[in-house]
Amino acid sequence: MKKILVAVDDTKGSEAVLTIFRNLVRPPEEVILLHVQRLEGRSLMIDMLGDAELATLREAMEGTEHKEALDRKAERILAHYKREFETRGLFRIKTICREGIPSEQIIKVAEEEGADLILVGSNGKQGLNRLINGCVSRDLQLNATVPVVVVKSPAGMDEEQIEAHFGSLVLKEGI
Repeated sequence: MKKILVAVDDTKGSEAVLTIFRNLVRPPEEVILLHVQRLEGRSLMIDMLGDAELATLREAMEGTEHKEALDRKAERILAHYKREFETRGLFRIKTICREGIPSEQIIKVAEEEGADLILVGSNGKQGLNRLINGCVSRDLQLNATVPVVVVKSPAGMDEEQIEAHFGSLVLKEGI
């Protein structure tokens, strides 16, 4: 396996990806760390936004405090995981930040970069929350053209433990 795309965010599911990666039999030549910014927040209309609407949204948000906060958050997330992966072996690490619908962007980057595997954490959405807001890992399993490994987050960690573990990486709702 030459390239692994690792989709990361600020959830405990992404942190669990590190454990799985450590246990891979043979490290890849390159790890691509991808973070996808959701410009539209937690909108229920996400599936209705087309490319034109997303482009308009990107343009309207450029230079706003909200966009700058999203950029800072993305930089912190990618820097955190880059440091973690750098301690794990001798392979190239590439970081990419995209905007849009996470599952679509992850698949697009996997194809552009020629990834052999997608590694993604699960945030444990269930029931109505999963039905309304969707599930990135499920979308990837159904639509990706390469194998997808979904990693469940560590059981039993509450919000305080997660924040203590992640430090300043974890942000409260809102940004």
